[in-house]
Amino acid sequence: MKHLYLKLPILVAVPLAIWAFTGQESEKQWTEKALDDSIRIITNKKGPTLGYSLVSGVKVLTVNSQAFKDLNKNGKLDKYEDWRLPTDERAKDLAGRLTVDQIAGLMLYSRHQAIPTAPGGPFAGKYNGKAFAESGAKPYDLSDQQIEFLTKDNLRHVLITSVQSPEIAARWNNKAQALVEKNGVGIPINTSSDPRHGTRADAEFNAGAGGSISMWPGSLGLAATFNLELVRNFGQIAAMEYRALGIATALSPQVDLATDPRWNRVSGTFGEDPLLATDIGRAYIDGFQTSTGANEIKDGWGYTSVNAMVKHWPGGGSGEGGRDAHYGFGKYAVYPGNNFQTHFLPFTEGAFKLQGKTGMASAVMPYYTISFNQDKAYNENVGNSYNKYIIGDLLRGKYKYDGVVCTDWLVTADETAVDVFLTGKSWGAEKLTVGQRHYKALMAGVDQYGGNNEVAPVLEAYQMGVKEHGEAFMRKRFEQSAVRLLRNIFRVGLFENPYLDPQISKQTVGKPDFMKAGFQAQLQSVVMLKNKAQVLPIAKNKTVYIPKRFTPAGRNFLGIPYPENLDYPVNLDIVRKYFKVTDNPEEADVALVFIASPNSGLGYNSDAAKAGETGYVPISLQYGDYTAQSSRNPSIAGGDPLEKFTNRSYTGKSTQTINKTDLAMVTDTYTKMKGKPVIVSINMSNPAVMSEFEKQSNAILVHFGVQDQALLDLITGVSEPSALLPLQMPADMQTVEAQAEDVPRDMKCYTDSEGHTYDFAYGMNWKGIIKDARTTKYQKSVLTLK
Repeated sequence: MKHLYLKLPILVAVPLAIWAFTGQESEKQWTEKALDDSIRIITNKKGPTLGYSLVSGVKVLTVNSQAFKDLNKNGKLDKYEDWRLPTDERAKDLAGRLTVDQIAGLMLYSRHQAIPTAPGGPFAGKYNGKAFAESGAKPYDLSDQQIEFLTKDNLRHVLITSVQSPEIAARWNNKAQALVEKNGVGIPINTSSDPRHGTRADAEFNAGAGGSISMWPGSLGLAATFNLELVRNFGQIAAMEYRALGIATALSPQVDLATDPRWNRVSGTFGEDPLLATDIGRAYIDGFQTSTGANEIKDGWGYTSVNAMVKHWPGGGSGEGGRDAHYGFGKYAVYPGNNFQTHFLPFTEGAFKLQGKTGMASAVMPYYTISFNQDKAYNENVGNSYNKYIIGDLLRGKYKYDGVVCTDWLVTADETAVDVFLTGKSWGAEKLTVGQRHYKALMAGVDQYGGNNEVAPVLEAYQMGVKEHGEAFMRKRFEQSAVRLLRNIFRVGLFENPYLDPQISKQTVGKPDFMKAGFQAQLQSVVMLKNKAQVLPIAKNKTVYIPKRFTPAGRNFLGIPYPENLDYPVNLDIVRKYFKVTDNPEEADVALVFIASPNSGLGYNSDAAKAGETGYVPISLQYGDYTAQSSRNPSIAGGDPLEKFTNRSYTGKSTQTINKTDLAMVTDTYTKMKGKPVIVSINMSNPAVMSEFEKQSNAILVHFGVQDQALLDLITGVSEPSALLPLQMPADMQTVEAQAEDVPRDMKCYTDSEGHTYDFAYGMNWKGIIKDARTTKYQKSVLTLK
């Protein structure tokens, strides 16, 4: 299902019951209109548009002929309500007015919220005590749980996952904003989203048609363009769509350096090169955060701005053995190459040094990992959000970062198993209570707790601080975080107008111009690795053979099972607009084989662990079975309260890929085609050992999530390949084992039958290997910490 999230600045209005005059009523320079039955929009002649709900009790104040919202309903214009004042002055004024409970609510970031909520599973919700389908509720109504955390817990930061449509997202936004406007001092909701502009491969692009949301290549694909202006344009378009959905914060970009090719989050990065990741990340954030023209409020911030929460400080791409810290078995990041500080670069030289007027990313998310033995001040091996050296001394102190620091989700919860995704991830702080974890993170320099809907442990942390440091100290510390959090809400205009016009949302999200830009970016994100004897492009109307792809039964990252499947890997209706299709290789002129990069899992075998073994196995980047013989033993790091050992080595252990039949698709097709061309397209989430199938391929295209139509446009020459590899392709698995988890571009790369080496920044067009300004800048790039 395609997920949408957006939060757009919309006109907000205020009730007319109170006017504070400095002149005559005839001098009033604002007008009011109805957005719907309950929301009113005020247009100031010389100021911003305001929006308010008739049911919230908010009134309109007229001062110097202009309209202002009396959010706390005290009949006078307070500093935080005065849109003429600087953001910091407003934020400090409001922070000083808030109760401890209200500040604690600001410091919460909700668990994942679907609109409407699911009837079961980890993110289920109820409507008047019933599942949505049985409740009679509208899809844009608030769930019981949402109402509770927005009112009882004063939560104001909501993470949205799926929505049924832009209109429903807008209507939910308006209901939620009206609810919080009624309560307390009128702090609006700051809604967020993980990246949601991925492609649906089988969707057809039509230049005149819009869609649910514009579709772009994944993060690696954006990086593969090596095109900063394209990425900045993506950010601008994505931000407009986000704001139209009601989303004002992006939980992105992920600028971690993908220095270990086995990491299962490589696909969400901008690759392994420090300079490229820094440049692409900077362009991405500039695009998301910068408003221009009439949309700008001040300093580049405005009504089309989306706060960027850059992640994951100080870099999460060096998990030992390529394992990921969402799980206890992947909790340790290691630095055998003594390369810790290189991972700071996309933050310190990119996200914190933007070219646009907003200056720096408005928020930072630390990663789950324990940055093993990198704490040079307090010698603690604790998760980054708990580490005072990494957050307080480095991020806050040395690099002067004063934006919001928000933990990753479930950092403060209890660990229940080393191999479960939805469990607590309090790495290194497992023996602390939940309240103590909140306190430790707060004192390290954190402002906000991801995935926590309940205010109680934050209040408990406050009382711990009062006991240790006194009331004045803790009040000041809480207000410090409150100012940072409020600043991000003020400067995108939400205090003036958090409401959306559902029809404008419908017209904005996925509009034809946005869809076209996304499709063009897809075309520029595909890397051609091989084109033996210039077999590409293939003339249209040739006859093609496409083998079906087998997907075995398995479980997704949440542990939810899915059945096996055997089907065509592309939309044949789209293929037939380019070629004749046959199931008989004898009749075909050319074969098109569509595969995915090898997937051997996450480096842990739960069944083996239950049988008494450690459970640790290698992560393989080859399709064939793999046994680790040259891997590290003992491991650099290890240890968990749920394990009785510390050596996590997997030497001598074996693993199999889930999709090993992808290799057979290529080799079998090569045999069946009897010398006729075989074109391989690989959807790459991690680097792959290309030696297994390269010689059985006449041409190879690598992509990072694009529509089938984009691939077919390239295969037939409608467009020319122009992308470059954002990652190295290893010569073999021994090379992978030998590389250091923390060092970029340190692998021996594969050289193909044509003598071409699949190194970083390599790619081909119709003329041959690409050599241009991009390769000149990045192939031998060096970026160092300043």
